[in-house]
Amino acid sequence: MSEVEPGAGKASISAGAAVAHTRTPGSAPLVRELMHACDWSRSSLGAPESWPQTLRSVVSVAMDSKFPMFVAWGPGLGFIYNDAYAEILGNKHPAAFGARFHDIWAEIWDDIWPLIQRAMAGEATWQENLPLVMNRRGYDEQTWFTFSYSPVRDDTGVVAGMFCAVAETTGQVLAEVALRESEAKAAAITNSIEQMIWSTRPDGFHDFYNQRWYEFTGVPVGSTDGEAWNGMFHPDDQERAWSVWRRSLETGEPYQIEYRLRHRSGQYRWVLGRAQPVRDADGVITRWYGTCTDIDDMVAAREVLARSREDLERLIHARTAERNRLWNLTNLLVAVVGYDSTIREVNPAWPALLGWSQAEMVGRSYTQFVHPDDVEGSRIWADTLASVGEAGEFENRYRGKDGSYRWIAWSVTASEGAFHCIGRDITEQKAQAEALFAAEEALRQAQKMEAVGQLTGGIAHDFNNMLAVVIGSLDLLKRRMPEADPRSRRYVQAASDGARRAAQLTQRLLAFSRQQPLDPKPVDVNKLVAGMSEFIRGSLGSDIRLETVLASGIWRTNADPNQLENVLLNLAVNARDAMPDGGRLTIETHNAHLDARYAANHFGIQPGQYVLIAVTDTGLGMPEDIIAKAFDPFFTTKAVGKGTGLGLSQVYGFVKQSGGHVKIYSEPGQGTTIKVYLPRLIGSADAHVEEEDVAEPPNGDSQEVILIVEDEPAVRQFSADALTELGYRVLEADGAKTALQLLDDHPEIALMFTDIVMPDVNGVKLSEAARRRRPGLKVLFTTGYTPNAVLHNRVVDASVDMLGKPFTLEELAAKVRDVLDA
Repeated sequence: MSEVEPGAGKASISAGAAVAHTRTPGSAPLVRELMHACDWSRSSLGAPESWPQTLRSVVSVAMDSKFPMFVAWGPGLGFIYNDAYAEILGNKHPAAFGARFHDIWAEIWDDIWPLIQRAMAGEATWQENLPLVMNRRGYDEQTWFTFSYSPVRDDTGVVAGMFCAVAETTGQVLAEVALRESEAKAAAITNSIEQMIWSTRPDGFHDFYNQRWYEFTGVPVGSTDGEAWNGMFHPDDQERAWSVWRRSLETGEPYQIEYRLRHRSGQYRWVLGRAQPVRDADGVITRWYGTCTDIDDMVAAREVLARSREDLERLIHARTAERNRLWNLTNLLVAVVGYDSTIREVNPAWPALLGWSQAEMVGRSYTQFVHPDDVEGSRIWADTLASVGEAGEFENRYRGKDGSYRWIAWSVTASEGAFHCIGRDITEQKAQAEALFAAEEALRQAQKMEAVGQLTGGIAHDFNNMLAVVIGSLDLLKRRMPEADPRSRRYVQAASDGARRAAQLTQRLLAFSRQQPLDPKPVDVNKLVAGMSEFIRGSLGSDIRLETVLASGIWRTNADPNQLENVLLNLAVNARDAMPDGGRLTIETHNAHLDARYAANHFGIQPGQYVLIAVTDTGLGMPEDIIAKAFDPFFTTKAVGKGTGLGLSQVYGFVKQSGGHVKIYSEPGQGTTIKVYLPRLIGSADAHVEEEDVAEPPNGDSQEVILIVEDEPAVRQFSADALTELGYRVLEADGAKTALQLLDDHPEIALMFTDIVMPDVNGVKLSEAARRRRPGLKVLFTTGYTPNAVLHNRVVDASVDMLGKPFTLEELAAKVRDVLDA
């Protein structure tokens, strides 16, 4: 096999491209013209007269064929194709003629390169309906192709190229998909109808039933095809039903008859059978489609109506007595309420549950008994139900005579100007649900690391306030420091860097200590591990050595970076606890492939490419029975009070939620390795981040007035100095009361820059009060908590403008300018 280059290196100008430059725009030369007109010195294939006989022969076969074909030859896989294949190339033709295979189809190279390698190794390959995303007309399009790659040997018997016969099957695949979807929709519609539906051939042979038929009859699928239907009739109805059906088949008249059909219970129920013929353009019947409608209750009603008046009155009396017993004895709340909300009737269950007598409730509005917070919602729901005249379900709270409230789940039907209501007391279920929610919240909170859990949000917030002052003051100092004093500027820069690292550490601890929904992003695990190394090292202690082994060329994965850091820290702390006498902790990264055999032996794993993070310790190790339970919630081998037993459960849940796999390898006395496999991120180019020169912060105008509201004097002073330095006119307030007074006194204020967390009135409530006075006022929030935590805890809406502390002068300048210019 000749050695083939996979596409690396700079692409050369193809022979076909050279010809294309000489033709009239919009015209595409025939391939045979290209063969004679190409400047072959530009192609890796060389002049045709120098080609080996094998290449000439296979090219001749392709050129003479009406079927799309191409030949790829030589180390660079120079590309030669026929006219039929030129249509597949789209606007890549004629530049593709003589070019390198990789340069032509770079966008699908990852998909076809393994097949090319096999062909160049001497193995013929075949692919049917292979999905490929191509760009051949200036935009990406999903296509499907069926093709074969066949090795082609040179005169010495060595594989020097490959031959491909190909057919585009995009239209066929899309048509098959559309057909399947259409058939699925038709089946869904047929099975969603409450009637039994059946169909026959023109000769009356039954060959189709919908799901309702089998649900009603309880017979196996296919057991009533053809004449087998006869066994489903009541014996007394068979001859009559078949006689009517045969007449319809003979005359083509619609079929309609009432008969008794065997139910799955073994009883017979009356049904209405109807069928219509479907004819072709010549009027010939091609199919019969019919329905069976259960009318047993209607037949029974007709029989009742046929009885004598005395029997009917007796039945009504019995039914009324039964209704009255149900009304009086049920523990469900039953009521009739007018559309005007007036209670007309209530059953005895009301006094039993709420303590109000029936006389105390009838004639009053139901809203007088509903919890004040539920009144408006109940009215809106009732008005909507009354407008459409349908049934619905709703929950609200009713006040008992003792002042307590009970949760009631309502099933209500609106008809004839009144609501007919049935209510069920669900107070205990609500309490249980709240208790369960509280337990789940406690469980999630218990997953915090013991050390990080001791850092409260308030401490981190105050620490961020202090960092805001430090960073801001250093920024102002650096702006006012002369360029001629490089040593002092270097000291200030070093202090700024240290303060920013402290801010990053605080933000990491805040994010780590709060529950957050997964926010998956493309992650370079090498950078993540390297960035956490010092943090982890500080958590291990001096007698444990940390080593990181980071593989080159590591793939990227799509995961929540904060939660992945949490996983690594959990594993590191577990490893630390397993090494009471010290040892070594190694964190490694690798690219990994889990094949189908491995996946078959591990439930829930998809074979494919993964990014592997392995955490290995030299600690005590675990026996097999402990490994089997290691991921179980609340299982721990630590002493009481030393662990929650949720660390590895948290790891397992995150990895599974991210589509990955986690595996433990351990033996007693030999240490432990925990491997975390996360799916490789496919089809997304690595984010390329370059350091940019720091732009000069945008300045303001003295006509633009900014009101700063901050209870922390040092932060307020820095913010005022910074905004003044940037050219703005600044007013200051230490709380909401002063801020509102300044807003009334200074209508020229364009922006209010306020902290969220303040005593008495927080920033959110302040902004609401301010906008009631000044609807057009722009507001920028700041907080020492992580912005994600503030948003996810619903302190503020996601649409607000927010700047996290600590912030730099540049960040403050850019954000203020953005908000003012919005």
